[in-house]
Amino acid sequence: MKIGIIGASGYGGLELIRLLHNHPEVEQIDLYTSSDEGTLFSTKFPHLKNLYDQPLLKIDPGQLLGYDVLFASTPAGVTSRLLPQLLGEGPKLIDLSGDFRLKNAGEYETWYKKTPAPEDALIQSAYGLTEWNSETIKNAQLIANPGCYPTAALLPILPLIKEGLIDASQLIIDAKSGVSGAGNTPGPMTHFSETNENFSIYKINEHQHIPEIEQGIHLFGGQQTTVTFTTHLVPMTRGIMATSYAPVNAGVTETNLVDCLQDYYSTHSFVRIMNEATKFCTKQVSGTNYCDIHVKVDPRTNRATIVSVIDNLVKGAAGQAVQNMNVQFGLDETTGLTQVPLFI
Repeated sequence: MKIGIIGASGYGGLELIRLLHNHPEVEQIDLYTSSDEGTLFSTKFPHLKNLYDQPLLKIDPGQLLGYDVLFASTPAGVTSRLLPQLLGEGPKLIDLSGDFRLKNAGEYETWYKKTPAPEDALIQSAYGLTEWNSETIKNAQLIANPGCYPTAALLPILPLIKEGLIDASQLIIDAKSGVSGAGNTPGPMTHFSETNENFSIYKINEHQHIPEIEQGIHLFGGQQTTVTFTTHLVPMTRGIMATSYAPVNAGVTETNLVDCLQDYYSTHSFVRIMNEATKFCTKQVSGTNYCDIHVKVDPRTNRATIVSVIDNLVKGAAGQAVQNMNVQFGLDETTGLTQVPLFI
Protein backbone atom coordinates (compact mmCIF):
# COMPACT_ATOMS: atom_id res chain seq x y z
CA MET A 1 0.00 0.00 0.00
CA LYS A 2 0.97 3.61 -0.61
CA ILE A 3 0.57 5.72 2.53
CA GLY A 4 0.49 9.47 3.14
CA ILE A 5 0.88 10.94 6.63
CA ILE A 6 -0.34 14.51 7.19
CA GLY A 7 1.25 16.04 10.27
CA ALA A 8 4.16 13.62 10.16
CA SER A 9 6.40 15.58 12.52
CA GLY A 10 4.07 15.38 15.55
CA TYR A 11 4.27 12.57 18.09
CA GLY A 12 1.31 10.79 16.50
CA GLY A 13 2.95 11.04 13.08
CA LEU A 14 6.25 9.69 14.39
CA GLU A 15 4.47 6.71 15.93
CA LEU A 16 2.65 6.06 12.66
CA ILE A 17 6.02 5.98 10.89
CA ARG A 18 7.45 3.59 13.50
CA LEU A 19 4.52 1.18 13.22
CA LEU A 20 4.02 1.36 9.45
CA HIS A 21 7.73 1.04 8.65
CA ASN A 22 7.63 -2.71 9.34
CA HIS A 23 4.04 -3.30 8.24
CA PRO A 24 4.22 -6.12 5.65
CA GLU A 25 1.60 -4.55 3.36
CA VAL A 26 3.08 -1.02 3.27
CA GLU A 27 5.37 -0.23 0.36
CA GLN A 28 5.67 3.58 0.45
CA ILE A 29 5.24 6.29 3.10
CA ASP A 30 5.15 9.98 2.14
CA LEU A 31 5.29 12.69 4.77
CA TYR A 32 3.32 15.96 4.71
CA THR A 33 3.47 19.06 6.89
CA SER A 34 1.90 22.50 7.17
CA SER A 35 5.31 23.89 8.16
CA ASP A 36 8.95 23.05 7.37
CA GLU A 37 8.06 22.22 3.76
CA GLY A 38 11.14 20.91 1.95
CA THR A 39 13.04 20.17 5.17
CA LEU A 40 14.76 16.79 5.18
CA PHE A 41 12.82 14.72 7.68
CA SER A 42 15.89 12.99 9.12
CA THR A 43 17.48 16.36 9.95
CA LYS A 44 14.49 17.11 12.22
CA PHE A 45 14.60 13.60 13.68
CA PRO A 46 18.14 12.15 13.54
CA HIS A 47 16.93 8.77 14.82
CA LEU A 48 15.47 8.28 11.31
CA LYS A 49 18.78 8.87 9.49
CA ASN A 50 19.09 6.50 6.49
CA LEU A 51 15.46 5.51 7.02
CA TYR A 52 13.54 8.68 6.10
CA ASP A 53 15.97 10.95 4.30
CA GLN A 54 13.13 12.59 2.39
CA PRO A 55 11.82 16.16 2.27
CA LEU A 56 8.59 17.07 3.99
CA LEU A 57 5.89 17.71 1.40
CA LYS A 58 3.42 20.57 1.21
CA ILE A 59 -0.20 19.67 1.90
CA ASP A 60 -1.97 20.00 -1.44
CA PRO A 61 -5.37 18.27 -1.74
CA GLY A 62 -4.76 17.64 -5.43
CA GLN A 63 -1.63 15.63 -4.63
CA LEU A 64 -3.30 13.45 -2.00
CA LEU A 65 -5.63 11.42 -4.19
CA GLY A 66 -3.17 8.73 -5.29
CA TYR A 67 -2.76 7.09 -1.90
CA ASP A 68 -4.39 3.96 -0.58
CA VAL A 69 -4.55 5.47 2.92
CA LEU A 70 -4.12 8.98 4.27
CA PHE A 71 -3.49 9.37 7.99
CA ALA A 72 -4.03 12.84 9.43
CA SER A 73 -2.32 13.56 12.74
CA THR A 74 -3.00 17.26 13.15
CA PRO A 75 -4.37 19.62 15.77
CA ALA A 76 -8.16 19.95 15.92
CA GLY A 77 -9.66 22.28 13.33
CA VAL A 78 -7.42 21.30 10.39
CA THR A 79 -8.94 18.10 8.97
CA SER A 80 -12.52 19.37 9.25
CA ARG A 81 -11.70 21.55 6.24
CA LEU A 82 -9.21 19.31 4.43
CA LEU A 83 -10.63 15.78 4.47
CA PRO A 84 -14.17 16.51 3.20
CA GLN A 85 -12.55 17.57 -0.09
CA LEU A 86 -11.16 14.03 -0.46
CA LEU A 87 -14.30 12.05 0.38
CA GLY A 88 -15.36 9.89 -2.53
CA GLU A 89 -12.06 10.45 -4.32
CA GLY A 90 -10.18 7.24 -3.58
CA PRO A 91 -7.96 7.07 -0.49
CA LYS A 92 -9.14 5.72 2.83
CA LEU A 93 -8.99 8.54 5.38
CA ILE A 94 -8.04 7.99 9.02
CA ASP A 95 -8.20 11.10 11.16
CA LEU A 96 -6.35 11.13 14.50
CA SER A 97 -7.60 14.60 15.43
CA GLY A 98 -10.94 15.23 17.13
CA ASP A 99 -12.70 16.79 14.14
CA PHE A 100 -14.99 13.87 13.20
CA ARG A 101 -15.43 12.08 16.54
CA LEU A 102 -18.54 13.89 17.74
CA LYS A 103 -21.60 13.29 15.58
CA ASN A 104 -23.29 16.37 17.02
CA ALA A 105 -21.70 19.41 15.33
CA GLY A 106 -23.01 21.71 18.05
CA GLU A 107 -21.24 19.68 20.74
CA TYR A 108 -17.99 19.89 18.78
CA GLU A 109 -18.29 23.67 18.58
CA THR A 110 -19.07 23.89 22.31
CA TRP A 111 -16.25 21.68 23.54
CA TYR A 112 -13.54 22.33 20.93
CA LYS A 113 -14.35 26.02 20.34
CA LYS A 114 -13.86 25.52 16.59
CA THR A 115 -16.01 25.40 13.46
CA PRO A 116 -17.30 21.82 12.99
CA ALA A 117 -16.86 19.67 9.90
CA PRO A 118 -19.65 19.66 7.28
CA GLU A 119 -22.67 17.60 8.32
CA ASP A 120 -22.42 15.14 5.40
CA ALA A 121 -18.81 14.35 6.32
CA LEU A 122 -19.77 13.75 9.95
CA ILE A 123 -22.53 11.38 8.81
CA GLN A 124 -20.08 9.43 6.63
CA SER A 125 -17.40 9.12 9.31
CA ALA A 126 -17.13 5.93 11.37
CA TYR A 127 -16.03 6.09 14.99
CA GLY A 128 -12.89 3.99 15.12
CA LEU A 129 -13.13 2.16 18.44
CA THR A 130 -12.08 -1.02 16.68
CA GLU A 131 -13.27 -3.65 19.15
CA TRP A 132 -16.78 -2.16 19.13
CA ASN A 133 -17.32 -0.86 15.61
CA SER A 134 -15.36 -3.06 13.20
CA GLU A 135 -18.28 -3.76 10.84
CA THR A 136 -18.87 -0.06 10.25
CA ILE A 137 -15.13 0.63 10.03
CA LYS A 138 -14.75 -2.09 7.41
CA ASN A 139 -16.97 -0.24 4.92
CA ALA A 140 -16.14 3.37 5.76
CA GLN A 141 -13.89 5.70 3.80
CA LEU A 142 -13.43 8.12 6.71
CA ILE A 143 -12.48 6.89 10.18
CA ALA A 144 -12.59 9.16 13.23
CA ASN A 145 -9.87 7.63 15.38
CA PRO A 146 -10.90 7.85 19.07
CA GLY A 147 -9.15 10.04 21.58
CA CYS A 148 -6.63 8.50 23.94
CA TYR A 149 -8.67 9.08 27.11
CA PRO A 150 -11.95 7.77 25.61
CA THR A 151 -10.15 4.62 24.41
CA ALA A 152 -8.77 3.95 27.88
CA ALA A 153 -12.11 4.75 29.54
CA LEU A 154 -14.58 3.05 27.18
CA LEU A 155 -12.93 -0.32 26.58
CA PRO A 156 -13.22 -1.51 30.20
CA ILE A 157 -16.68 -0.13 30.99
CA LEU A 158 -18.68 -0.77 27.81
CA PRO A 159 -19.24 -4.53 28.29
CA LEU A 160 -20.28 -3.94 31.91
CA ILE A 161 -22.72 -1.19 30.95
CA LYS A 162 -24.14 -3.08 28.00
CA GLU A 163 -24.85 -6.14 30.16
CA GLY A 164 -26.40 -4.03 32.95
CA LEU A 165 -23.82 -4.97 35.56
CA ILE A 166 -22.89 -1.47 36.75
CA ASP A 167 -24.85 1.73 37.31
CA ALA A 168 -23.60 4.10 34.61
CA SER A 169 -25.60 7.01 36.04
CA GLN A 170 -23.08 7.26 38.88
CA LEU A 171 -19.94 6.67 36.85
CA ILE A 172 -16.77 8.53 37.85
CA ILE A 173 -13.64 8.28 35.67
CA ASP A 174 -10.31 9.43 37.07
CA ALA A 175 -7.61 9.46 34.37
CA LYS A 176 -3.89 10.22 34.34
CA SER A 177 -1.67 10.74 31.29
CA GLY A 178 1.96 11.24 30.40
CA VAL A 179 3.02 14.55 28.86
CA SER A 180 3.24 13.27 25.27
CA GLY A 181 -0.55 13.47 25.17
CA ALA A 182 -0.20 17.24 24.94
CA GLY A 183 1.75 16.99 21.65
CA ASN A 184 5.25 18.26 20.87
CA THR A 185 4.56 21.99 20.94
CA PRO A 186 6.09 23.30 24.19
CA GLY A 187 3.74 24.90 26.68
CA PRO A 188 3.67 26.00 30.34
CA MET A 189 2.17 22.71 31.55
CA THR A 190 4.69 20.54 29.69
CA HIS A 191 7.81 22.61 30.41
CA PHE A 192 10.29 20.30 32.17
CA SER A 193 10.61 22.42 35.30
CA GLU A 194 6.78 22.61 35.59
CA THR A 195 6.21 18.89 35.00
CA ASN A 196 9.17 17.24 36.70
CA GLU A 197 8.54 16.28 40.35
CA ASN A 198 5.01 17.60 39.92
CA PHE A 199 1.46 16.27 39.52
CA SER A 200 -1.27 18.40 37.93
CA ILE A 201 -5.01 18.34 37.43
CA TYR A 202 -6.37 20.18 34.40
CA LYS A 203 -9.55 21.00 32.46
CA ILE A 204 -11.75 20.16 35.46
CA ASN A 205 -15.23 19.32 34.09
CA GLU A 206 -14.19 20.93 30.79
CA HIS A 207 -12.18 18.29 28.94
CA GLN A 208 -13.19 17.89 25.28
CA HIS A 209 -13.19 14.10 25.67
CA ILE A 210 -16.19 14.18 28.04
CA PRO A 211 -18.85 14.26 25.26
CA GLU A 212 -16.92 11.61 23.32
CA ILE A 213 -17.06 9.22 26.30
CA GLU A 214 -20.77 9.92 26.80
CA GLN A 215 -21.42 9.40 23.09
CA GLY A 216 -19.58 6.05 23.20
CA ILE A 217 -21.64 4.88 26.19
CA HIS A 218 -24.81 5.77 24.28
CA LEU A 219 -23.75 4.25 20.93
CA PHE A 220 -22.25 0.99 22.21
CA GLY A 221 -23.49 0.61 25.77
CA GLY A 222 -27.08 1.57 24.99
CA GLN A 223 -27.41 4.10 27.82
CA GLN A 224 -27.80 7.87 27.82
CA THR A 225 -25.85 9.26 30.76
CA THR A 226 -23.46 11.95 31.94
CA VAL A 227 -20.12 11.15 33.54
CA THR A 228 -17.72 12.81 35.91
CA PHE A 229 -14.37 12.71 34.09
CA THR A 230 -11.20 14.20 35.54
CA THR A 231 -7.75 14.37 33.93
CA HIS A 232 -4.29 14.64 35.47
CA LEU A 233 -0.79 15.13 34.07
CA VAL A 234 1.88 12.73 35.34
CA PRO A 235 5.65 13.38 34.98
CA MET A 236 6.23 10.55 32.50
CA THR A 237 6.48 10.54 28.71
CA ARG A 238 3.78 8.08 27.66
CA GLY A 239 0.94 6.08 29.11
CA ILE A 240 -2.60 6.50 30.48
CA MET A 241 -4.18 4.92 33.52
CA ALA A 242 -7.96 5.33 33.73
CA THR A 243 -9.66 4.34 36.98
CA SER A 244 -13.45 4.17 36.82
CA TYR A 245 -15.80 3.87 39.79
CA ALA A 246 -19.44 2.77 39.64
CA PRO A 247 -21.93 0.92 41.88
CA VAL A 248 -22.59 -2.66 40.85
CA ASN A 249 -26.24 -3.54 40.29
CA ALA A 250 -28.18 -5.85 42.58
CA GLY A 251 -26.82 -9.39 42.79
CA VAL A 252 -23.71 -8.63 40.70
CA THR A 253 -20.39 -10.02 41.93
CA GLU A 254 -16.77 -9.36 41.03
CA THR A 255 -16.73 -12.71 39.23
CA ASN A 256 -19.65 -11.56 37.06
CA LEU A 257 -17.68 -8.47 36.01
CA VAL A 258 -14.52 -10.42 35.22
CA ASP A 259 -16.45 -13.08 33.29
CA CYS A 260 -18.26 -10.40 31.27
CA LEU A 261 -15.01 -8.71 30.26
CA GLN A 262 -13.33 -12.01 29.42
CA ASP A 263 -16.30 -13.18 27.35
CA TYR A 264 -16.51 -9.99 25.31
CA TYR A 265 -12.80 -9.60 24.65
CA SER A 266 -11.92 -13.28 24.20
CA THR A 267 -11.64 -12.78 20.44
CA HIS A 268 -9.92 -9.38 20.60
CA SER A 269 -6.14 -9.68 20.63
CA PHE A 270 -5.31 -6.25 22.02
CA VAL A 271 -7.46 -6.26 25.15
CA ARG A 272 -6.04 -8.26 28.04
CA ILE A 273 -8.03 -8.94 31.21
CA MET A 274 -5.71 -9.22 34.19
CA ASN A 275 -7.26 -11.40 36.90
CA GLU A 276 -4.35 -10.92 39.26
CA ALA A 277 -2.92 -7.42 39.51
CA THR A 278 -0.23 -7.47 42.17
CA LYS A 279 1.59 -5.29 39.65
CA PHE A 280 -0.54 -3.19 37.31
CA CYS A 281 1.11 -0.22 35.63
CA THR A 282 1.40 1.80 32.42
CA LYS A 283 4.80 0.31 31.58
CA GLN A 284 3.25 -3.10 30.91
CA VAL A 285 1.72 -1.73 27.69
CA SER A 286 4.35 0.87 26.73
CA GLY A 287 5.06 1.00 23.00
CA THR A 288 2.22 -1.41 22.17
CA ASN A 289 -1.40 -1.52 21.07
CA TYR A 290 -2.57 -3.36 24.19
CA CYS A 291 -5.23 -2.22 26.62
CA ASP A 292 -4.91 -4.05 29.94
CA ILE A 293 -7.89 -4.15 32.31
CA HIS A 294 -8.33 -5.10 35.97
CA VAL A 295 -11.51 -4.93 38.05
CA LYS A 296 -12.28 -5.27 41.75
CA VAL A 297 -15.51 -4.91 43.76
CA ASP A 298 -15.45 -3.52 47.28
CA PRO A 299 -18.13 -5.43 49.24
CA ARG A 300 -18.27 -2.65 51.85
CA THR A 301 -19.38 0.00 49.35
CA ASN A 302 -20.83 -2.26 46.63
CA ARG A 303 -18.74 -0.24 44.19
CA ALA A 304 -16.56 -1.50 41.34
CA THR A 305 -13.09 -0.14 40.70
CA ILE A 306 -12.26 -0.68 37.03
CA VAL A 307 -8.70 0.10 35.96
CA SER A 308 -7.21 0.19 32.47
CA VAL A 309 -3.82 1.15 31.02
CA ILE A 310 -2.85 2.01 27.46
CA ASP A 311 0.01 3.69 25.65
CA ASN A 312 -1.59 7.01 24.69
CA LEU A 313 0.48 7.26 21.49
CA VAL A 314 -0.24 3.70 20.31
CA LYS A 315 -3.60 2.22 21.38
CA GLY A 316 -4.64 5.81 22.11
CA ALA A 317 -3.59 7.10 18.67
CA ALA A 318 -1.30 5.62 15.99
CA GLY A 319 -1.67 1.93 16.88
CA GLN A 320 -5.47 2.03 16.85
CA ALA A 321 -5.27 3.94 13.55
CA VAL A 322 -3.19 1.13 12.01
CA GLN A 323 -5.56 -1.43 13.53
CA ASN A 324 -8.43 0.38 11.80
CA MET A 325 -6.52 0.43 8.51
CA ASN A 326 -6.08 -3.34 8.81
CA VAL A 327 -9.84 -3.75 9.28
CA GLN A 328 -10.58 -1.52 6.27
CA PHE A 329 -8.39 -3.67 4.02
CA GLY A 330 -9.48 -7.06 5.31
CA LEU A 331 -6.17 -7.79 7.04
CA ASP A 332 -5.73 -9.45 10.40
CA GLU A 333 -6.11 -6.68 13.01
CA THR A 334 -2.71 -7.49 14.51
CA THR A 335 -0.75 -7.01 11.27
CA GLY A 336 2.23 -4.77 11.98
CA LEU A 337 1.21 -4.40 15.63
CA THR A 338 2.82 -7.33 17.41
CA GLN A 339 5.48 -5.37 19.33
CA VAL A 340 6.54 -6.62 22.76
CA PRO A 341 5.97 -3.97 25.48
CA LEU A 342 8.96 -1.75 26.31
CA PHE A 343 9.02 -2.42 30.05
CA ILE A 344 12.46 -0.99 30.73
